[in-house]
Amino acid sequence: MEIDIVKIVLTIINFIILYFILRHFLFTPVTNTINARENEIKDNIKKAEDDKKQAEEYKVENETLLKQAKHQGKSIVEEYKVKAEKVSDEVIKDANDEAQTILDRARKEAEREREMLQAEVKQQAIDLAVFLSAKAMEQTIDENQHRKLIEDFIAKVGT
Repeated sequence: MEIDIVKIVLTIINFIILYFILRHFLFTPVTNTINARENEIKDNIKKAEDDKKQAEEYKVENETLLKQAKHQGKSIVEEYKVKAEKVSDEVIKDANDEAQTILDRARKEAEREREMLQAEVKQQAIDLAVFLSAKAMEQTIDENQHRKLIEDFIAKVGT
């Protein structure tokens, strides 16, 4: 086997020319595409990590807001509960005051009616006494008639 130096040198020159042509038209665009894709993937990973951090922050913030809302809701419920109890107490107090006023009026009315009835009974007793006195003066009364008039008087006054 013989070594042909000219062929080897021409092959090496051919190879070098082919290398530069491929490097210019193939390797550089492929490398640029690979680098661009790598950078895009890195950016997407970084963006995903940032989004994850942001989501965690939102989660913590939302949990805090939820706790605050629950606490505020409880406070509002307690506040309205206290207000409702106050209103209920006021309504009960007003009802008791009104009932007491009605009872006082009824007592006063009953007292007036009792006094009127007593005055009427007294008037009737006076009228009856006057009537009996007039009858007694019209006629002479013996002891039996006198007892009978007193019993009639007592019977009429007792009613």
